[in-house]
Amino acid sequence: MNETQKSLIYLLRCAVNGITPDKARVQAMDMEKLYKLAKKHSVQSAVCIAIERAGVEDSQFNQAYNKSVRKNIYLDIELKSIAADFERQGIWYMPLKGSVLKEIYPEVGMRQMADNDILVDKEKRSQVREIMEAHGYTAVYIVSESNHDVYEKPPVLSFEMHTALFSAVHSTFSRYYSDVKRRLIKDGDSGFAFHFSDEDFYVYMTAHEWKHYKSIGTGIRSLMDCYVYVVNKGDTLDWEYITKQTEQLGISDFEQKRRKLSFSIFSDGELPELSDDEMDMLMFYLTSGAYGTLENGVKTKLQKQNKFSFWLHSIFLSRREMALAVPFTAKSPLLYPIGVIWRCFRTLIFGRYKIRRTIGAVKKYDKKI
Repeated sequence: MNETQKSLIYLLRCAVNGITPDKARVQAMDMEKLYKLAKKHSVQSAVCIAIERAGVEDSQFNQAYNKSVRKNIYLDIELKSIAADFERQGIWYMPLKGSVLKEIYPEVGMRQMADNDILVDKEKRSQVREIMEAHGYTAVYIVSESNHDVYEKPPVLSFEMHTALFSAVHSTFSRYYSDVKRRLIKDGDSGFAFHFSDEDFYVYMTAHEWKHYKSIGTGIRSLMDCYVYVVNKGDTLDWEYITKQTEQLGISDFEQKRRKLSFSIFSDGELPELSDDEMDMLMFYLTSGAYGTLENGVKTKLQKQNKFSFWLHSIFLSRREMALAVPFTAKSPLLYPIGVIWRCFRTLIFGRYKIRRTIGAVKKYDKKI
């Protein structure tokens, strides 16, 4: 672990525990490198709060924090307005992930958000689109085979409307949540707003994290989310229930290791000595970034198939994957060959940098696995 990574963990630990960092230690940090790493993990706001407690100011971190606060406010206002239309039209819904987690962080704006994720009644998908467009959003990703639709409104607003928590690709999770509404609890007097129990939310956030962790990776913010959530809920969580549910999902071992690691690095005090396995896990988080990396994705696939099979499957996707990548192919199986050609052409024209990185990753990991 390099000094910048150690600095990031130290400052995040201070941020979530309300600790004032050592000013001399903060002043000795390379702020340029620290900012780049924090941005990679989408935790600039939390770092900003920590360094300001120490009496240190940095324009890049200040700007990121102010943007985070403004965006969270805008997303909250938009969600309230959109939810009012859901209520009027009888569409049940439930906010997910960051929109819930940001409320339990110690300070406003500490938990950054890219968008608002909302689970909605899949039977009302077309009505949801009408509502979003009426609110000035443009549908930038609508595919019937997908479990979510993406809506954007300039300059910074984005919503993902989920009709299911997981796609059929993740079959175990998809089956577990196939009748998700039976797990939901109605919000007070609201007619159509729902939420998970604290335990079910934790199980879901763990499953969602595992999905990314086992494919392209996920960053240090996920560990921070785990720590903040468990600390916030205290002794009220029913761990017997959580263990039973994570065992059903096949992620019990991951849940325990992830939770132990999050408390090791974020609990008040200095970073303890980690085992080799814990350090490997931590370094995977630290090198993945908030949304994973292409290299992690290639490495994961090469653990299951050889180089030839990797390239073959990269070109000739399954019909479901092709429908998600090239939506018009969903209309008929006869359009699949055209989709292959179109996708290859599009990649050669607009994705040459990605191709070079993929080739490099295949060369790197094909020799090691």
